[in-house]
Amino acid sequence: MISADLNIILPEILLAVFAMLALLGAVYTSKDETGGLLVWLTAAIMVVLAAWIGLTGEGTRVAFNGMFIEDGFARFAKVTILLSAASVLVMSEGYMKSRGLLRFEYPVLVALSAVGMMMMVSAGDLMALYMGLELQSLALYVVASLRRDSAKSTEAGMKYFVLGALSSGLLLYGASLVYGYAGTTLFSGIITTAQSGQTSLGLLFGLVFLISGLAFKVSAVPFHMWTPDVYEGSPTPVTAFFATAPKMAAMALFARLLHDAFGAAVSEWSQIVALLSLLSMFLGSVAAIGQNNIKRLMAYSSIAHMGYAMMGLAAGTALGVQAMLVYMAIYVTMNIGTFAFILMMQKDGAPVTDITSLNMYSKRNPGRALAMLVLLFSLAGVPPMLGFFGKLYVLRAAYDGGLVWLAVAGVIASVIGAYYYLRIVFLMYFGEESSEQLDNQRGGLLGGFLTAAALVMVLGIVNMFGVEGAAASAAAMLVN
Repeated sequence: MISADLNIILPEILLAVFAMLALLGAVYTSKDETGGLLVWLTAAIMVVLAAWIGLTGEGTRVAFNGMFIEDGFARFAKVTILLSAASVLVMSEGYMKSRGLLRFEYPVLVALSAVGMMMMVSAGDLMALYMGLELQSLALYVVASLRRDSAKSTEAGMKYFVLGALSSGLLLYGASLVYGYAGTTLFSGIITTAQSGQTSLGLLFGLVFLISGLAFKVSAVPFHMWTPDVYEGSPTPVTAFFATAPKMAAMALFARLLHDAFGAAVSEWSQIVALLSLLSMFLGSVAAIGQNNIKRLMAYSSIAHMGYAMMGLAAGTALGVQAMLVYMAIYVTMNIGTFAFILMMQKDGAPVTDITSLNMYSKRNPGRALAMLVLLFSLAGVPPMLGFFGKLYVLRAAYDGGLVWLAVAGVIASVIGAYYYLRIVFLMYFGEESSEQLDNQRGGLLGGFLTAAALVMVLGIVNMFGVEGAAASAAAMLVN
């Protein structure tokens, strides 16, 4: 029995063992040389595990008496998490090395946080959920403050840690209430209690606290306050990581908890998620307008995008989950390309984050400006970019789920949000000539990621590279 259970969680075990061996090995070697090698090795192992999970998994398998679930939904999320984490690791090598930040702890911490994320999306029990969430979070707190000589980076790590502890407290209080009223921490037991007409007030209070704890992780309003400061203060590659894999993991965990444990109380939680979605879309869209720092702008952008993704979740249907998964896959791809561009924003070798430095950028680097234009149009939801179809998916899911008002609000928020993306495009193509011009260094690896992401946004409209079908079967497995 134990061997069968271990076989089911083998990818997680392998990544965790690799992280621990890498940590042990790196301690006894030259620190400066190990970082670069470990980055590539960790990324390679993540890609191999993603291929293994995506190509060999089928059906639903349960381990440790239902605490760990390995199904199509978990596999979709894990492949996205591993590929995005590997991409960000590879992208970050040059930036971290040139600034003396490429210590061996960085890839090890990213690998351990990925183990936590994989655990999160397969959680079938409140204890497993918390264990995965904390493993992910503790690693992220450390990488946020990796730049120890920077007050902003240290502040980012501290804010993230303190507010993260608060969210964990909310989550644990909710879990204790749910356990008290359902008599079990297993999702399968909780849904049975709810189905038998015993969705008591205490159980619903527990659910509200659980949602509050998870809303912090996806930086949904009103639990978003940490996001702009942490995005701005963290090293840029770390910000790119925050904007991709952890967001996918948290949204997948959100869907897993709501459908697997509280699938019988859709009408109750749908209202809460719809409200979070509405607030996130509008605050993210309006607050980003006044931002001149591109990392803070991307923070508010992520808040708005989580609002759109939660619109699909609020529908409470299989189509809603499918729309959320498709949206998150597109969102992660757009962010990888956008942050590749941000990493290339340098002046005399120093990173630049002020968007006014992009004035007439298209004159100096037309190819890169065009790729960024495609990504910004996609983020804004301008047709015919892939981002438009992602938004269309969640709007349709909300409409079909009876949330017409939320779909209308989503369209309005999207129009408001388009302003700050198009403002960057305006600066790149029609801004005033400036003497403070960015370095025009060769793109290399970062240029490759930028171009690839832009091409995906254009070519993906044909069949979304099969993501749509994979998301549909993943959603059907979760909502049964």
